[in-house]
Amino acid sequence: MKEKLISLEEFWSLRIQVPIIDARSEGEFEQSHIPGAFNIPILSNSERVIVGTMYKEKGALEATLKGFQLVGPRFYEIQKSALTRFPEGKILVYCWRGGMRSQILSWLLSMVGFEVYRLKGGYKTYRTFTFEQVRKDWNMLVLGGKTGVGKTRLLKALESRGEQIIDLEALANHKGSAFGAIGQKPQPSVEQFENLLAEELAKKDPEKIIWLENESRRIGKIVLNDHFFDQMATSPLVDIRKQESDRIKLIIEEYSHLPTEELIAAVNRLKKKLGGLRTTEAIQDIIQGNHEGWISNMLIYYDKTYQFDLERHRPDLIEVLDLSNKDLNESIDKLLQLKSLIHGKLTNTTH
Repeated sequence: MKEKLISLEEFWSLRIQVPIIDARSEGEFEQSHIPGAFNIPILSNSERVIVGTMYKEKGALEATLKGFQLVGPRFYEIQKSALTRFPEGKILVYCWRGGMRSQILSWLLSMVGFEVYRLKGGYKTYRTFTFEQVRKDWNMLVLGGKTGVGKTRLLKALESRGEQIIDLEALANHKGSAFGAIGQKPQPSVEQFENLLAEELAKKDPEKIIWLENESRRIGKIVLNDHFFDQMATSPLVDIRKQESDRIKLIIEEYSHLPTEELIAAVNRLKKKLGGLRTTEAIQDIIQGNHEGWISNMLIYYDKTYQFDLERHRPDLIEVLDLSNKDLNESIDKLLQLKSLIHGKLTNTTH
């Protein structure tokens, strides 16, 4: 069955119905890929190096022949694997530029009856889209507040009320502090994070507000691009206030069940900033199960850090909201009221 070349515009609707196969090497796939894609490499990492070297030294023809020599013995395995994993017989394939590797995979699968759609321009076309998407201008409203005020919970509750949100920490698999990686899946690469972020942004109405949690430029090993980070820094920010006892209670709920050795390791990563005495006290509290003690200790450091970051935000763009003694529904009501107020101020400013 003959393949059909598709544009990126056609890709968006087809991907909902058709499985996606990435024909690049396992290393390229691990670095970044179209979310939801499966990897069936035409050339492995080592084989790709061999063919690349051949191309530089002897030209395209010799490289092509070498590629077929390497992958040829696996043709049967590739076909059998695809037939087993995708019995519906339709598939969407891509490689780096939509060239030889996806053409070979398309040919192999067409030979055993697959209806094949091949992405014109390959992953490079998709990546150009995601790169540009995360560098567009967005209508942001930032949730700020000291550690433990429950910003992530508020985001999720806002979403359940029909608000547009982006949970950057969920996309990054990291909660943004020295303790942020504990209990999380491995972080994606920066490029893959941008792919995930771009896909979330593509679902949003750019005319409406998107709620985000206030973040530093770095979320674990993920680094936000300059334009996106600068937009967050110059957008209206809601500085949420809560009593320290409530903040400690929430942090205990989220962290007390985590492995002791990982909590200690996180405290040790902050040793230079905490100082020897406070580090020792915090570790002893963790060992003894005194979660209120070590969390109170950590908040001394994190509260100062937050205050420093807050002072870099334009004062006229900060709205303070005290949510002490407010349940989740009351808190969301207050946030939505404040959103209307902020929107009104911005509208008056631009007219």
